[in-house]
Amino acid sequence: MTRTDPPWEPPLAGTDVEHLVGTLERLRATFRWKVDGLDVHQLRVRAVPSSALSLGGLLKHLAMCEDDVFGWRILGERPETWSLAPEDDVERWQFSVEPDETAEEVYGLWAAAVGRSRARLARVLAEGGLDRPGHLEFEDARPTARRHLHDLVEEYDRHTGHADLLREAVDGRVGEDPPPDWPMIP
Repeated sequence: MTRTDPPWEPPLAGTDVEHLVGTLERLRATFRWKVDGLDVHQLRVRAVPSSALSLGGLLKHLAMCEDDVFGWRILGERPETWSLAPEDDVERWQFSVEPDETAEEVYGLWAAAVGRSRARLARVLAEGGLDRPGHLEFEDARPTARRHLHDLVEEYDRHTGHADLLREAVDGRVGEDPPPDWPMIP
């Protein structure tokens, strides 16, 4: 019998890189499924009274994280999403859906950032792998691309948990994984 897993499922047996990238892809898919199919008003819902988090804000924040990790921290390239945020209000911008933004724009922002990250990761793997030092320096040390990739996995893990709670409050959707036949976006 041949086992057929969804494309976002990490391999049952593989290299360290395959498992790490597979884990990131699974988290991306689960997060994207959690925020899938909402209109702009639903993307703006702040369902937890003590928090300003919304599903749309999480999409924008993770788009910024994708560009920050793969663009800036690893390769030293200015992240594209940074140019979209007002310099004096980046924190608020990345966690909110602006009045003039549409759902399609917010989803597109995240999808474009993930696409850039996948291309950048392929470049990193072709040019020395995950053990190469990243661009960003912390206390006289330059963390490896592997460390930065692990940090992004952690970021997705945390915010996918937030998305679980927010989505359930928006329309009742619950579940751990996308259905096997869900069309991965992007």
